[in-house]
Amino acid sequence: MNIVYIHTHDSGRVMSPYGYRTVTPHLEKFAEDSLTFENCYCAGPTCSPSRAAMLTGMYPHQSGMLGLTQRGFSIDYSKHLVQFLNRNGYHTALSGIQHESGWYLDIEGNGKRIGYQEVLTASNAGIRDEDLIYWDKKNARKACEWLKDYKGEKPFFLSYGMFSTHRVFPDKIDGEISEGMAVPPYPIHNNPDTRHDYARYLTSLKSADECFGQVLNSIRETGHMEDTVILFTTDHGLAAPYCKCTLFDSGIGVSFIMRVPGSPANGAVSQALISQVDLFPTLCDLLNLEKPEYLEGISFADRFLDPCRKSRDEIYAEINFHTSYEPARCIRTERYKYIRYYDQDYLKINKSNIDESEMKDYYMSHDLEQQIKYGEGLYDLLYDPGERNNLVGNETYLNILRDLKQRLDAQMNKTGDFLLKGHPEIQKNWKVNKKECQKASSKNPDDYISLGASK
Repeated sequence: MNIVYIHTHDSGRVMSPYGYRTVTPHLEKFAEDSLTFENCYCAGPTCSPSRAAMLTGMYPHQSGMLGLTQRGFSIDYSKHLVQFLNRNGYHTALSGIQHESGWYLDIEGNGKRIGYQEVLTASNAGIRDEDLIYWDKKNARKACEWLKDYKGEKPFFLSYGMFSTHRVFPDKIDGEISEGMAVPPYPIHNNPDTRHDYARYLTSLKSADECFGQVLNSIRETGHMEDTVILFTTDHGLAAPYCKCTLFDSGIGVSFIMRVPGSPANGAVSQALISQVDLFPTLCDLLNLEKPEYLEGISFADRFLDPCRKSRDEIYAEINFHTSYEPARCIRTERYKYIRYYDQDYLKINKSNIDESEMKDYYMSHDLEQQIKYGEGLYDLLYDPGERNNLVGNETYLNILRDLKQRLDAQMNKTGDFLLKGHPEIQKNWKVNKKECQKASSKNPDDYISLGASK
């Protein structure tokens, strides 16, 4: 079977297939004929670590993608899904965003470095950041043209990646979106500033949905719906305070909608707990390919026979670097989550790890500087889905706390997590903000530990 991998930036689950009021009819229609996973989580809630984890089947601390690729972090690309598929007789093509190599707005060299045999991506020269949704549209057309023209004998893997819904959002709000009714999702405070910002997100998301619909229509028109596995996902939660670059569900929860031709589960919704690291072994099973030894994920291929089956009891996620160093680990079961921060000397909010926005500005003007993180947190997600009632110290939950701590420690030992031995040495080629820095793109050299990378 062929594979088409379609992905957005920073969208979490904030779209209509997951119950939100958004203008995403094409995604909603796709979900009606696919398996929608309600409980999928990324392995690291920042762009490059999450994508690298999914596409290598390894956790960020194993692959080396501890932070953003444009800030000097990378992986062994021979372990990337694309190179694995190349070795197994696939033709691979990229149109649009990737975030596993270099600066994602640079095109040819980084796609080739990953291993794509063809890079279709259109030029983004002269396009404002606020208008990059139009670059997405150009790349959607490129992907559609390629699907119509492809006559190769090999099965293909096509990655279509969108800038949407990354910041900067479009500065003109779409006419279908009412700013006054654009109430942002939890945990974002509802006020005029955040509604305006969220309406801009919804505008970006509507554009992403239109692009998704174009590519999906081309798959139908070329007769590939019944010989192609189609995956739609994103990398992590919204680029907003207490979402992206946090281990709360608002940071690690992701949309994950997958269609396997002939699957009796198409049209169903699965509550099974899965991680994005599980995608690689799942594809191996679906395609009858031998799994590489380095994979850490657990295949959920049998969900496409029975969506109610269970494959894992817990998922793991981590933070290392986004712009500043913020080492943290978590384990999440169906009911409970345990989070541990490893920089006990700095339990304030790492402000540069929150993308610049109207939402951030609102929180900065309302005492964000005074807010703290718990050194460790335990949450009962049944009664506290927002993860605001820390149960560490509550004797009723003492055995649950001990169990989760032991399981997290066992996972860290099993996967060789460097934090068991201490913090990593900052490399000269890494660009790393100081943890006290307020703005990721600060021009003040004193705001950085290392200025080694160019972006």
